[in-house]
Amino acid sequence: MPDDRNWFSAETATFGDRLAGAREAAGLSQKALAEKLGVKTSVIAGWENDLKEPRANRLQMVAGIVGISISWLLTGEGEGVDSPTEDAVLNDDVAGLLAEMRGLRSEVAQTGEKLARLEKRLRAALKE
Repeated sequence: MPDDRNWFSAETATFGDRLAGAREAAGLSQKALAEKLGVKTSVIAGWENDLKEPRANRLQMVAGIVGISISWLLTGEGEGVDSPTEDAVLNDDVAGLLAEMRGLRSEVAQTGEKLARLEKRLRAALKE
């Protein structure tokens, strides 16, 4: 595997992956970051699991707290954290499986939101 692989690029990682990597590199737990931002730990977990996205003001605060650029957090380009060491490098099969799992997690979240909208419409129709 090439040494110059950009582990946190848009092609390799999601926003949540970069946030988790930056938070861990800063030595913060989800709870500690949540306290600094004035949000619940579940909000940080939602961001890291790509189920929710922070507003612009929170994004700026996160970048400042963990010491990275907003651009890097969003795209993987710019001032960010170092890629994992060679000891932590995953083989292509494992990396592919993780990427597929992230995609499925996102699809499940979208399907859950769609299901909630349909349920709301059904309840409204039943009241009529």
